[in-house]
Amino acid sequence: MAHVGEPGSARTARYLLALYIAEHRASPPISPGRIAEMLDRSPAATTEMLQRLAADGLVAREPYEGATLTDAGRERAEALHETYVALSWFFRDVLDLDAHEREAMEMAGLVSPAVAERLAHLLFEDLDVDAEARSNDLGVPRTRAE
Repeated sequence: MAHVGEPGSARTARYLLALYIAEHRASPPISPGRIAEMLDRSPAATTEMLQRLAADGLVAREPYEGATLTDAGRERAEALHETYVALSWFFRDVLDLDAHEREAMEMAGLVSPAVAERLAHLLFEDLDVDAEARSNDLGVPRTRAE
C-alpha cells in the first residue's frame, strides 16, 4: 500500500478522497461513474483503481452497484481529508485560485500530515478563523459566496 511520497500515493489519495466526499453527499455504494466524473477519469480507469483499492482492503465493491469505503479506507480518507481542507483553504484564500478544490485533491496525497497541520495552524491563526467558520458539513472551505 502506498503512503505519502511513494509512487501511486497521490492517485490513491484522490480516489479515497472522492469516495469519502461522495459518501457524505449520497448514500453508498457510490457508482464508479460518479467517482470518474468527480476525478475527470474514464469509468474503466476508475473501475480498475477501485479494484486495486478493494484488493488493498480500503474499499468494498459491489458489482453493478458501486463502492464503499471500508473502516481502513475511511480512516485513511479522513486523514487525507484534513490535508485536503488545509490545502483548499490555502489555494483559495492565499493563492486566490478558482479551482482550489481540484488543486487540493491533486496534492493531498503528496503532503505529509505534519506539513498540512502546520499549514492549517498558520492559515487559521493568521486569518483568525474560528472552528465553526472553517468548514461546511464536509470540512471544505466555504466559498466566498457562502
